[in-house]
Amino acid sequence: MLYLGEINDSQREAWLKSIEAFDESHQEQRRLALFPSDRQVPDHAREFAVQVRLSQFRLHRPRQWGACWAFCRLWEQLKLDEFWGARLRDSREGTSWYHVLMVLTAYRLIDPGSEWRLHREWYARSAMGDLLGEDDALAAKDSLYRCQDKLLEHKEELFGFLKQRWQDLFGAKFEVLLYDLTSTYFESDPPFGESDKRRYGYSRDHRPDCVQVVIALIVTPEGLPLTYEVMAGNTADSTTLPAFLERIEARYGKAQRVWVMDRGIPTEAHLAEMRRRGAYYLVGTPKGRLNRLEQDLATRPWEQARSLPTACTSR
Repeated sequence: MLYLGEINDSQREAWLKSIEAFDESHQEQRRLALFPSDRQVPDHAREFAVQVRLSQFRLHRPRQWGACWAFCRLWEQLKLDEFWGARLRDSREGTSWYHVLMVLTAYRLIDPGSEWRLHREWYARSAMGDLLGEDDALAAKDSLYRCQDKLLEHKEELFGFLKQRWQDLFGAKFEVLLYDLTSTYFESDPPFGESDKRRYGYSRDHRPDCVQVVIALIVTPEGLPLTYEVMAGNTADSTTLPAFLERIEARYGKAQRVWVMDRGIPTEAHLAEMRRRGAYYLVGTPKGRLNRLEQDLATRPWEQARSLPTACTSR
């Protein structure tokens, strides 16, 4: 139950008429309206009023409903039910990987945290089990981790699908793309296997003592994700750009696209290649180049300095 503000008498009467309960003794539906025992029942509700002692009410397993319900509607609007329903089949033991994925996604949207917290706390406090018709076994910690492994093979299909949904729902265009890198670290001890991506590298989290992975992401100016990649923790920022340029051009064509990037991502060779291919970009100028430009400008009369071209690496 939610408090939505004050309502007038006619609205109150409409609400009361919409409430029904099942009378087990007579096996029929009955209209009911609950009123505190210390207040007078309004005349329009006398036929179906029930007075209750509010001081003796107790909450039993309260659950977050509204946000979970809204998530399920968003899931349908994006048509993710059609996409994942055809790709995630139940396990032989009866586990619905499709429903596990819905719970994981709802958790990320509503109250993000670790899978362990989802398993121990969040699922029981949410209405996802009620909405999906599942019990607590759906949020078993092993199922939460195993489900994510099943998603990877559909990654490219998913981004192609979302690209079309962004266009259909929001009229999204892909002439301007934002490309950036981040990292996340692990408090675990190497050595790991050769294929493991956890490596020591430049730590944006100021934790050089921890291994990490590098995550690259491309989004539209509205924040709609187009693709991502998880790379080894010792990957240099300047080595990641060429592969992403190829991927985006293959999927969205070689339009006159504007790339927006931090200055540490492209090298001069990368920018020269982008110019050769007709791409446009907006990249911060390295501080050293700005310092040299400042020194040069400081020696000139302002009339000359104003007419000089800037040293920005944008095209």
